[in-house]
Amino acid sequence: MTVFLETPRLVLRTVTEHDLDDVVALDNDPAVMRYINGGRPASREEVRAGSLRRLMRRGFWAAEARATGEWLGWFSLEPLDGEGEGVVELGYRLRRAAWGRGYATEGSRALIDKGFRELGVRRVTANTMTVNAGSRRVMEKCGLTYVRTFFEEWPDVVEGSEQGDVEYAVTREEWLLGHG
Repeated sequence: MTVFLETPRLVLRTVTEHDLDDVVALDNDPAVMRYINGGRPASREEVRAGSLRRLMRRGFWAAEARATGEWLGWFSLEPLDGEGEGVVELGYRLRRAAWGRGYATEGSRALIDKGFRELGVRRVTANTMTVNAGSRRVMEKCGLTYVRTFFEEWPDVVEGSEQGDVEYAVTREEWLLGHG
């Protein structure tokens, strides 16, 4: 396990095979997955071959509570194909028990700052369903601003998808202007 980043309350570290049970639980919580796949359950093997394999790639980190070591979920700054060097997509998925405690904002802000100051990131984007007010609030608290509403074909029809998705973004220059 390699620690990538620490905040006052979080440790972000590489994802390993040992995270499988926690990722299975996360991906099988209907409330967590509501805006991802409508809350459809996933088998352990689906999670191992899909979510866990993806999380073990560059740009993803498991999040733990710094004080207790409790597994909270994951964060990402995933490079976007076709967008040019230095453009990444911010992502986060936290256990329901971690919701409403500021972890998503704290972890996201720290990742964005590290990305701009140390990793050569030029632009951070983030997307969610238009109806996902909680995730939109996190993006706004992190300094990202609304860019557009868009419509795509998704493999799973999710309630609210008819309203489309939204993109938020912040550039390195905008971030540094507001964060010294």
